[in-house]
Amino acid sequence: MVSFGTNVIRALFLIEVASAWTQAPNNMNKNYGFASALRMSADEFTVGVLGDLHMDPRKMEDYEIGQKQWLPIFEEAKEKHGNAALVSLGDLGESKSVRPAETSELFAGTTECHKLAAGFLGSFGVPYEVIGGNHDLEGLDEFETDTENLEVFLREHGKPTPHFSRLVAEKTLLVGLGSTVFREAQYTSHEVTIDDEQIEWFEQTLKDHPSTEGWKIFVFTHAPPNGSGLRVLQENHVVNGCCWLNHSDDKKCRKFIELVREHRCVKAWFSGHFHLGQDYQDSITFPTIPIEEGPYPNRGSCVFVQTSVMRGGTSRDGRQQSRLIRGNKDGFEVCTVDHQKDGAVRVDATVTYTDDNHEVGVYGHKDESRSGDEYFKVYSPSAGDQYHPPDECYVGYNEDGTLDICDSIKPESNAWWYMADGRVLGFCKSMLVEYDPSTLAPLGLVMGADELIGKKIAIIDSGLEGECDISDEEGMEGADCAAGPMREQAVVVYDDEGNVTVIQPNEDGSYWRKIVRNKMVRMKEVRRVKAAKAFAAEILNMKEDDVDKKVVSTWGPYTTTSGTAKKTGVAGLTAPAQL
Repeated sequence: MVSFGTNVIRALFLIEVASAWTQAPNNMNKNYGFASALRMSADEFTVGVLGDLHMDPRKMEDYEIGQKQWLPIFEEAKEKHGNAALVSLGDLGESKSVRPAETSELFAGTTECHKLAAGFLGSFGVPYEVIGGNHDLEGLDEFETDTENLEVFLREHGKPTPHFSRLVAEKTLLVGLGSTVFREAQYTSHEVTIDDEQIEWFEQTLKDHPSTEGWKIFVFTHAPPNGSGLRVLQENHVVNGCCWLNHSDDKKCRKFIELVREHRCVKAWFSGHFHLGQDYQDSITFPTIPIEEGPYPNRGSCVFVQTSVMRGGTSRDGRQQSRLIRGNKDGFEVCTVDHQKDGAVRVDATVTYTDDNHEVGVYGHKDESRSGDEYFKVYSPSAGDQYHPPDECYVGYNEDGTLDICDSIKPESNAWWYMADGRVLGFCKSMLVEYDPSTLAPLGLVMGADELIGKKIAIIDSGLEGECDISDEEGMEGADCAAGPMREQAVVVYDDEGNVTVIQPNEDGSYWRKIVRNKMVRMKEVRRVKAAKAFAAEILNMKEDDVDKKVVSTWGPYTTTSGTAKKTGVAGLTAPAQL
């Protein structure tokens, strides 16, 4: 166990804030929902929002600078109206060893990580709330289960539950939902998973605070929900199925935007996760836009906001920024606190309430771009509406039911289309990607650019009536076919040399490849491969280069369309290639 000690933690953050009013993190009462030491004497409020901290006790300078920049902002708010709070969006610790010479234990998710983060978050002079990100239960060496890890997370931050609600001003509620799964993730451990109990609580909270009674709710999660419209994303999050809340579960992934559409009390939703800056307009999306600018977004009354990071070493585009919310009964401002510019405050967007169910948003500035920024903007299709056609990349069906997608796939190829069953596929940076049918948000990778460039793609009918695989093998007699609509289709990738690849959908009908297992599984796999390489080097006298080439793994569960499993070899890997 890596230990830094309580005195060290306190010294890092509290030396120059002795005069500031501080409050222990466990300041909530049993009801939790409305516990606060704030004065509720005004409709004005100020909320600081911190993105992924990924704290590393070896690299504290940026945190100390950032905290000092925030103190005068909070002091001004306390003097003006008293309604101030801080919200951390999770991912509190560095996901690597912070003492590599002594231990390989990851710092993220450990007891000492949460003690360090609690000391930091408690040093801003206002109450704080925190929700769990995808790294906050990563104390793999210290805890056997997610439950044990979660208990320590809650204890160190004085939280009775992974979620929170805080009344920050009159009829204004801050609500947070935290990720509670890491070791037990079905797919990648870096998916941000909100459990069923929290979803039920969230839905009931929205019902209990309707917009018709003047309620305004600001939501905080580590990752954004599907349907947010945010386009400044990390490509690896998109293709690996950890971009949106509950990403791998179609129904639960879509649940959050459905709630936003239904409950217009939700006025803003803040998230982090991508480690990208706030200089792009696409880091904020409005619920409505002028009709001349495009189709209706269908995002209820909610403004979705992406949050950057404080420490330079964790930024993926060089920015170091936090979010500031300043609001009252008439609306609110979304601002940037720029930690690279002495904490300068910039207004990014102004949102004005026109009534309890509608608002108007105005951007405060144009994109402040840097070289390479275009890499972080992910293309999202637009289906249009009654006033607007689909975007220019949409490919519709011909009269004979065929699709003309493109002659040959190139790096700049852009196209998207609907499958007959309602699924949506398209190209994104030379990759074949699946999009959500309802929101057209990217879901995940279907086929990589390495398999697509220079080839062609065709969508062909495959549901031929009466065609079933009839087996006469003993014990397996009968028809092997499934009932369903006859407009069944196949996605086929081919080249001029006659090579054809059929892209088979998953069992649930989706196409994106859920091929990243959780971190616990992958760590065990890596250890097995390492042991096999050592075995090959010692017993078979293999050279190092040969070991890397010849030691392979078997993967499953499916390698054939056959209804009888007799072979487990993967052509070209563990068995001779078929080509």
